[in-house]
Amino acid sequence: MKENFTAINSSKANFDEIYAKDDPRGYFSVLGSLDYMIPDVAAPLVRQILAAHVQKYDGRPYVLDIGSSYGINAAVHRFPLSFNVLRRRYTRHEVAALSSRELLLLDRNYYASWPDVGIGAFIGQDISAPAIDYARKVGLIEYGIAADLENPDVALSSADERTLERVDVILSTGSVGYVTENTFRTVLDTARRTPWIVSFVLRMFPYDDFSALFTEYGLVTERLASALFVQRRFRDLDEFTSGLDALSRRGITTEGFESDGRLRAELYVSRPAAQVEAQPLDSLVTISSGVNRPVGTRFVRVGENEREVALEL
Repeated sequence: MKENFTAINSSKANFDEIYAKDDPRGYFSVLGSLDYMIPDVAAPLVRQILAAHVQKYDGRPYVLDIGSSYGINAAVHRFPLSFNVLRRRYTRHEVAALSSRELLLLDRNYYASWPDVGIGAFIGQDISAPAIDYARKVGLIEYGIAADLENPDVALSSADERTLERVDVILSTGSVGYVTENTFRTVLDTARRTPWIVSFVLRMFPYDDFSALFTEYGLVTERLASALFVQRRFRDLDEFTSGLDALSRRGITTEGFESDGRLRAELYVSRPAAQVEAQPLDSLVTISSGVNRPVGTRFVRVGENEREVALEL
């Protein structure tokens, strides 16, 4: 699976540099310029799923956000904020002039000033220690784990293990493809109670091995068949053409979807069989897919059989 994901990732733009900074200004500048929207379109569904978890188990669930970066999923869930609102904040010239230390202090007060309307408490996990450190220090996440859970030789600290024991829900809004089932197995083996799993997965990445793993832990995986979710625009022509080629190799039709210049993700949710039978996913959530949100200039397939590429405003 790891080798397969590496091959697929070669068709995607690499954004590694934006996750290694001490603050999220680069993250919002680069991804914002590509109309990145998956945190926003995922947020209402995550809220509905967490509300269902509360009804079943009571108590505020701990949500492990895999590949959490600077805590953006926590921000849009807990506060009346959106990715676009935060993007405008972090790309202002006044904010660009601040040091990372000055911005961190400002952000700590900024987030504390909003009412916390979240259903879940967030645990961040990422291989980027600066991103986890930022999210924790400004108060977006309650706990942070800066560790590569893909590496079997990485020894978790006792504090990290205690944190993973708390996990009630695992959330991913783009990490599948960078992480494999190895990361999920580590969490599932450590959590006190088998967590629900909520994954927004780009269509170019197969999910079968993940579903098979979750079956070992008594979970049934459903795919929401009624909607796809826009992640962002393709970065450039190379990513557009290679991305569509990667989807084609998997036998996935892109016409009317990725051919409009925007990457699409599917929603998978894994829960115990009895809960799935009592309330299937289609009756658990309602949809806001993001497909009608305005975006910037993007590459699209046009013409007969979509053989040509054009720029669309």
